[in-house]
Amino acid sequence: MEETLSDNESHPPKIGVVGGGAWGTALAQLSAKAGCSVNLWVREQDVVTLINDVHENKTFLPGIILSEQISATSQLAQLSDSDYIFMVTPAQFVRNVLLELKTHISESTVIVLCAKGIEQSTGKIMSEVVTEILPKSPLVVLSGPTFAREVALGLPSAVTIASKYQRVTQRLSDAIGQPTFRPYGSRDVVGAEIGGALKNVFAIACGITTGRKMGDNARAALITRSLSEMVRFGEHYGADRSTMMGLCGLGDLILTCSSTQSRNMSLGIAIGEGKSVAEIMDGRKTVAEGYHTSSVLAEICREKEIDMPIVRAVNGILHEGKDVSTVIEDLLNRPFVSEI
Repeated sequence: MEETLSDNESHPPKIGVVGGGAWGTALAQLSAKAGCSVNLWVREQDVVTLINDVHENKTFLPGIILSEQISATSQLAQLSDSDYIFMVTPAQFVRNVLLELKTHISESTVIVLCAKGIEQSTGKIMSEVVTEILPKSPLVVLSGPTFAREVALGLPSAVTIASKYQRVTQRLSDAIGQPTFRPYGSRDVVGAEIGGALKNVFAIACGITTGRKMGDNARAALITRSLSEMVRFGEHYGADRSTMMGLCGLGDLILTCSSTQSRNMSLGIAIGEGKSVAEIMDGRKTVAEGYHTSSVLAEICREKEIDMPIVRAVNGILHEGKDVSTVIEDLLNRPFVSEI
Protein backbone atom coordinates (compact mmCIF):
# COMPACT_ATOMS: atom_id res chain seq x y z
CA MET A 1 0.00 0.00 0.00
CA GLU A 2 2.72 2.49 1.01
CA GLU A 3 4.72 1.66 -2.10
CA THR A 4 1.90 2.98 -4.31
CA LEU A 5 2.03 6.41 -2.72
CA SER A 6 3.94 9.13 -4.49
CA ASP A 7 6.55 10.98 -2.44
CA ASN A 8 5.66 14.27 -4.11
CA GLU A 9 2.33 15.83 -4.91
CA SER A 10 2.11 17.08 -8.50
CA HIS A 11 -0.34 19.75 -7.33
CA PRO A 12 -1.35 21.41 -4.07
CA PRO A 13 -3.26 18.80 -2.07
CA LYS A 14 -6.99 18.75 -2.75
CA ILE A 15 -8.98 18.35 0.43
CA GLY A 16 -12.67 17.57 0.72
CA VAL A 17 -14.21 18.30 4.10
CA VAL A 18 -17.46 16.47 4.79
CA GLY A 19 -19.39 18.37 7.43
CA GLY A 20 -19.98 22.10 7.65
CA GLY A 21 -20.27 22.48 11.41
CA ALA A 22 -17.76 24.43 13.47
CA TRP A 23 -15.00 21.79 13.38
CA GLY A 24 -15.40 21.02 9.69
CA THR A 25 -15.31 24.72 8.85
CA ALA A 26 -12.23 25.22 11.04
CA LEU A 27 -10.42 22.33 9.31
CA ALA A 28 -11.33 23.81 5.94
CA GLN A 29 -9.89 27.16 7.02
CA LEU A 30 -6.75 25.49 8.36
CA SER A 31 -6.23 23.53 5.14
CA ALA A 32 -6.77 26.58 2.94
CA LYS A 33 -4.25 28.54 5.02
CA ALA A 34 -1.75 25.73 4.42
CA GLY A 35 -2.16 26.22 0.66
CA CYS A 36 -4.53 23.34 -0.05
CA SER A 37 -7.49 23.48 -2.42
CA VAL A 38 -10.60 22.92 -0.29
CA ASN A 39 -14.14 21.81 -1.05
CA LEU A 40 -16.42 21.93 1.99
CA TRP A 41 -19.56 19.79 1.85
CA VAL A 42 -22.42 21.25 3.86
CA ARG A 43 -25.89 19.79 4.17
CA GLU A 44 -27.68 23.13 4.61
CA GLN A 45 -27.98 25.07 1.34
CA ASP A 46 -28.26 28.43 3.10
CA VAL A 47 -24.91 27.80 4.79
CA VAL A 48 -23.38 26.86 1.41
CA THR A 49 -24.60 30.13 -0.07
CA LEU A 50 -23.24 32.25 2.76
CA ILE A 51 -19.80 30.60 2.70
CA ASN A 52 -19.50 31.09 -1.06
CA ASP A 53 -20.93 34.62 -1.15
CA VAL A 54 -19.69 36.28 2.04
CA HIS A 55 -17.02 33.78 3.18
CA GLU A 56 -18.50 33.17 6.61
CA ASN A 57 -20.31 30.28 8.26
CA LYS A 58 -22.68 32.44 10.27
CA THR A 59 -24.65 29.43 11.53
CA PHE A 60 -21.87 27.32 13.05
CA LEU A 61 -18.73 29.49 13.20
CA PRO A 62 -19.84 33.11 13.15
CA GLY A 63 -17.47 36.05 13.17
CA ILE A 64 -14.59 34.36 11.30
CA ILE A 65 -13.89 35.38 7.72
CA LEU A 66 -13.05 32.30 5.70
CA SER A 67 -10.44 31.93 2.98
CA GLU A 68 -11.60 32.50 -0.57
CA GLN A 69 -9.84 29.21 -1.38
CA ILE A 70 -12.74 27.39 0.32
CA SER A 71 -15.57 26.40 -2.00
CA ALA A 72 -18.75 25.14 -0.32
CA THR A 73 -21.11 22.64 -1.92
CA SER A 74 -24.11 20.51 -1.03
CA GLN A 75 -23.16 17.85 -3.60
CA LEU A 76 -20.82 15.07 -2.46
CA ALA A 77 -19.91 14.44 -6.11
CA GLN A 78 -18.00 17.73 -6.06
CA LEU A 79 -15.44 16.07 -3.76
CA SER A 80 -14.60 13.31 -6.25
CA ASP A 81 -11.10 14.54 -7.10
CA SER A 82 -10.00 15.01 -3.48
CA ASP A 83 -6.69 13.58 -2.32
CA TYR A 84 -7.98 13.57 1.26
CA ILE A 85 -11.51 13.38 2.61
CA PHE A 86 -11.94 14.76 6.13
CA MET A 87 -14.96 13.06 7.71
CA VAL A 88 -16.34 15.59 10.20
CA THR A 89 -20.04 14.73 10.35
CA PRO A 90 -21.55 13.76 13.71
CA ALA A 91 -20.72 10.13 14.47
CA GLN A 92 -24.26 8.84 14.01
CA PHE A 93 -24.32 10.12 10.40
CA VAL A 94 -20.92 8.82 9.30
CA ARG A 95 -22.19 5.51 7.88
CA ASN A 96 -24.90 6.97 5.63
CA VAL A 97 -22.67 9.74 4.34
CA LEU A 98 -19.86 7.29 3.58
CA LEU A 99 -22.23 5.00 1.68
CA GLU A 100 -23.14 7.91 -0.59
CA LEU A 101 -19.59 9.21 -0.83
CA LYS A 102 -18.29 5.77 -1.80
CA THR A 103 -19.76 6.11 -5.28
CA HIS A 104 -17.83 9.32 -5.97
CA ILE A 105 -14.25 8.69 -4.78
CA SER A 106 -11.43 6.35 -5.74
CA GLU A 107 -9.92 3.68 -3.50
CA SER A 108 -6.70 5.69 -3.26
CA THR A 109 -8.43 8.66 -1.61
CA VAL A 110 -7.22 8.98 1.97
CA ILE A 111 -10.03 9.07 4.55
CA VAL A 112 -9.18 11.34 7.48
CA LEU A 113 -11.50 10.44 10.34
CA CYS A 114 -12.30 13.48 12.50
CA ALA A 115 -15.72 12.37 13.82
CA LYS A 116 -15.65 11.29 17.48
CA GLY A 117 -18.07 8.76 18.91
CA ILE A 118 -19.46 5.24 18.78
CA GLU A 119 -22.21 4.15 16.39
CA GLN A 120 -25.38 3.55 18.40
CA SER A 121 -26.95 1.00 16.09
CA THR A 122 -23.91 -1.32 15.96
CA GLY A 123 -21.62 -0.42 18.86
CA LYS A 124 -18.75 0.05 16.39
CA ILE A 125 -16.10 2.72 16.74
CA MET A 126 -15.81 5.03 13.74
CA SER A 127 -12.68 3.41 12.28
CA GLU A 128 -14.55 0.10 12.14
CA VAL A 129 -17.38 1.79 10.25
CA VAL A 130 -14.99 3.36 7.74
CA THR A 131 -13.14 0.08 7.19
CA GLU A 132 -16.39 -1.79 6.69
CA ILE A 133 -17.58 0.58 3.95
CA LEU A 134 -14.24 1.54 2.38
CA PRO A 135 -11.98 -1.46 3.12
CA LYS A 136 -9.28 -0.52 0.61
CA SER A 137 -9.05 3.20 1.38
CA PRO A 138 -6.10 4.37 3.48
CA LEU A 139 -7.41 5.55 6.85
CA VAL A 140 -6.10 8.26 9.16
CA VAL A 141 -7.48 9.36 12.53
CA LEU A 142 -7.02 13.05 13.39
CA SER A 143 -7.76 13.78 17.03
CA GLY A 144 -6.58 16.00 19.84
CA PRO A 145 -7.36 18.90 22.18
CA THR A 146 -8.81 21.36 19.70
CA PHE A 147 -11.65 23.83 19.93
CA ALA A 148 -12.79 24.78 16.44
CA ARG A 149 -12.79 28.54 16.91
CA GLU A 150 -9.22 28.62 18.18
CA VAL A 151 -7.98 26.51 15.25
CA ALA A 152 -9.84 28.74 12.79
CA LEU A 153 -8.27 31.83 14.39
CA GLY A 154 -4.79 30.34 14.03
CA LEU A 155 -4.12 29.99 17.75
CA PRO A 156 -1.51 27.33 18.67
CA SER A 157 -2.86 23.76 18.70
CA ALA A 158 -1.51 20.23 18.40
CA VAL A 159 -3.10 16.94 17.32
CA THR A 160 -2.39 13.26 16.86
CA ILE A 161 -2.45 11.94 13.29
CA ALA A 162 -2.60 8.16 13.35
CA SER A 163 -2.34 5.71 10.47
CA LYS A 164 -0.93 2.24 9.89
CA TYR A 165 0.98 3.78 6.97
CA GLN A 166 3.78 6.10 8.02
CA ARG A 167 4.02 7.72 4.61
CA VAL A 168 0.33 8.64 4.70
CA THR A 169 0.83 10.22 8.11
CA GLN A 170 3.84 12.20 6.90
CA ARG A 171 2.12 13.41 3.72
CA LEU A 172 -0.92 14.63 5.61
CA SER A 173 1.28 16.30 8.25
CA ASP A 174 3.19 18.06 5.48
CA ALA A 175 -0.06 19.12 3.81
CA ILE A 176 -1.78 20.76 6.79
CA GLY A 177 0.92 21.18 9.45
CA GLN A 178 1.85 24.73 10.42
CA PRO A 179 3.74 26.40 13.28
CA THR A 180 0.40 26.98 15.01
CA PHE A 181 -1.04 23.56 14.14
CA ARG A 182 1.40 20.83 15.08
CA PRO A 183 0.60 17.23 14.09
CA TYR A 184 2.26 14.34 15.93
CA GLY A 185 2.33 11.00 14.14
CA SER A 186 1.24 7.62 15.51
CA ARG A 187 0.52 4.13 14.21
CA ASP A 188 -2.11 3.42 16.90
CA VAL A 189 -5.31 4.12 15.00
CA VAL A 190 -7.61 2.58 17.61
CA GLY A 191 -5.94 4.33 20.52
CA ALA A 192 -6.12 7.69 18.78
CA GLU A 193 -9.81 7.25 18.13
CA ILE A 194 -10.93 5.91 21.51
CA GLY A 195 -9.76 8.93 23.46
CA GLY A 196 -11.80 11.24 21.27
CA ALA A 197 -14.90 9.07 21.53
CA LEU A 198 -14.93 8.59 25.30
CA LYS A 199 -13.84 12.03 26.50
CA ASN A 200 -17.24 13.51 25.58
CA VAL A 201 -18.99 11.28 28.11
CA PHE A 202 -16.52 12.24 30.82
CA ALA A 203 -16.94 15.93 29.95
CA ILE A 204 -20.64 15.63 30.73
CA ALA A 205 -19.74 14.17 34.12
CA CYS A 206 -17.34 17.04 34.82
CA GLY A 207 -19.99 19.51 33.74
CA ILE A 208 -22.44 18.03 36.24
CA THR A 209 -19.94 18.45 39.09
CA THR A 210 -19.32 22.03 37.99
CA GLY A 211 -23.05 22.76 37.82
CA ARG A 212 -23.39 21.32 41.32
CA LYS A 213 -20.50 23.54 42.54
CA MET A 214 -18.61 20.54 43.88
CA GLY A 215 -15.23 22.26 43.56
CA ASP A 216 -11.96 22.00 41.65
CA ASN A 217 -10.76 19.04 43.72
CA ALA A 218 -13.75 17.00 42.58
CA ARG A 219 -13.20 17.89 38.93
CA ALA A 220 -9.48 16.99 39.09
CA ALA A 221 -10.29 13.65 40.71
CA LEU A 222 -13.00 12.97 38.15
CA ILE A 223 -10.71 13.74 35.21
CA THR A 224 -8.06 11.40 36.63
CA ARG A 225 -10.47 8.54 37.22
CA SER A 226 -11.98 9.15 33.77
CA LEU A 227 -8.52 8.64 32.28
CA SER A 228 -8.30 5.30 34.11
CA GLU A 229 -11.59 4.22 32.54
CA MET A 230 -10.43 5.42 29.12
CA VAL A 231 -7.23 3.39 29.34
CA ARG A 232 -9.12 0.33 30.59
CA PHE A 233 -11.53 0.51 27.66
CA GLY A 234 -8.78 1.18 25.12
CA GLU A 235 -6.64 -1.75 26.25
CA HIS A 236 -9.63 -4.04 25.80
CA TYR A 237 -9.59 -2.98 22.11
CA GLY A 238 -5.84 -3.42 21.80
CA ALA A 239 -4.93 0.25 22.08
CA ASP A 240 -1.56 1.31 23.44
CA ARG A 241 -1.76 2.87 26.90
CA SER A 242 0.84 5.48 25.92
CA THR A 243 -1.36 6.74 23.09
CA MET A 244 -4.11 7.66 25.52
CA MET A 245 -1.60 9.50 27.68
CA GLY A 246 -0.97 11.83 24.75
CA LEU A 247 -2.79 14.56 22.86
CA CYS A 248 -5.67 12.41 21.61
CA GLY A 249 -6.36 10.96 25.06
CA LEU A 250 -5.31 12.90 28.14
CA GLY A 251 -4.93 16.15 26.20
CA ASP A 252 -8.41 16.02 24.72
CA LEU A 253 -9.86 14.89 28.05
CA ILE A 254 -8.38 17.83 29.94
CA LEU A 255 -9.57 20.37 27.37
CA THR A 256 -13.10 19.02 27.07
CA CYS A 257 -13.54 18.64 30.82
CA SER A 258 -12.25 22.11 31.68
CA SER A 259 -14.01 24.63 29.46
CA THR A 260 -17.56 25.74 28.79
CA GLN A 261 -16.59 25.95 25.10
CA SER A 262 -17.17 22.19 25.21
CA ARG A 263 -20.73 21.34 24.16
CA ASN A 264 -20.57 18.23 26.31
CA MET A 265 -19.38 20.00 29.43
CA SER A 266 -21.99 22.73 28.98
CA LEU A 267 -24.65 20.01 28.71
CA GLY A 268 -23.44 18.58 32.03
CA ILE A 269 -23.40 22.00 33.67
CA ALA A 270 -27.02 22.57 32.71
CA ILE A 271 -27.97 19.18 34.17
CA GLY A 272 -26.03 19.94 37.35
CA GLU A 273 -27.86 23.23 37.68
CA GLY A 274 -31.18 21.41 37.68
CA LYS A 275 -32.43 21.48 34.09
CA SER A 276 -33.98 18.33 32.68
CA VAL A 277 -32.17 16.37 29.98
CA ALA A 278 -35.18 16.62 27.63
CA GLU A 279 -35.38 20.38 28.06
CA ILE A 280 -31.69 20.83 27.30
CA MET A 281 -31.60 18.57 24.23
CA ASP A 282 -34.72 20.11 22.71
CA GLY A 283 -33.09 23.54 22.71
CA ARG A 284 -29.81 22.50 21.08
CA LYS A 285 -28.78 23.24 17.51
CA THR A 286 -25.41 21.48 17.70
CA VAL A 287 -24.70 17.89 18.73
CA ALA A 288 -23.20 16.90 22.08
CA GLU A 289 -21.73 13.55 21.01
CA GLY A 290 -21.39 12.34 24.60
CA TYR A 291 -25.17 12.16 24.91
CA HIS A 292 -25.37 9.51 22.17
CA THR A 293 -22.10 7.78 23.04
CA SER A 294 -22.98 7.23 26.71
CA SER A 295 -25.78 4.76 26.10
CA VAL A 296 -23.97 2.53 23.61
CA LEU A 297 -20.76 2.76 25.65
CA ALA A 298 -22.55 1.63 28.79
CA GLU A 299 -24.02 -1.32 26.89
CA ILE A 300 -20.60 -2.33 25.52
CA CYS A 301 -19.17 -2.20 29.04
CA ARG A 302 -21.97 -4.45 30.31
CA GLU A 303 -21.47 -6.97 27.51
CA LYS A 304 -17.68 -7.05 27.74
CA GLU A 305 -17.55 -6.68 31.54
CA ILE A 306 -15.39 -3.55 31.49
CA ASP A 307 -15.69 -1.69 34.79
CA MET A 308 -16.49 1.96 34.01
CA PRO A 309 -18.54 3.45 36.87
CA ILE A 310 -18.40 7.04 35.58
CA VAL A 311 -19.80 5.93 32.23
CA ARG A 312 -22.58 4.02 33.99
CA ALA A 313 -23.38 7.07 36.10
CA VAL A 314 -23.64 9.42 33.11
CA ASN A 315 -25.77 6.95 31.18
CA GLY A 316 -28.04 6.52 34.20
CA ILE A 317 -28.68 10.26 34.35
CA LEU A 318 -29.06 10.81 30.60
CA HIS A 319 -31.00 7.74 29.53
CA GLU A 320 -32.39 5.94 32.58
CA GLY A 321 -33.98 8.85 34.43
CA LYS A 322 -31.81 8.45 37.52
CA ASP A 323 -31.67 11.27 40.05
CA VAL A 324 -28.44 13.29 39.85
CA SER A 325 -27.95 13.51 43.61
CA THR A 326 -28.48 9.78 44.05
CA VAL A 327 -26.01 8.93 41.29
CA ILE A 328 -23.36 11.22 42.78
CA GLU A 329 -23.90 9.75 46.23
CA ASP A 330 -23.55 6.22 44.87
CA LEU A 331 -20.24 7.11 43.17
CA LEU A 332 -18.82 8.72 46.29
CA ASN A 333 -19.76 5.70 48.40
CA ARG A 334 -18.10 3.08 46.20
CA PRO A 335 -15.58 0.83 48.01
CA PHE A 336 -12.01 2.10 48.26
CA VAL A 337 -9.67 0.40 45.77
CA SER A 338 -6.08 0.58 44.59
CA GLU A 339 -5.26 3.26 42.03
CA ILE A 340 -4.90 1.51 38.70
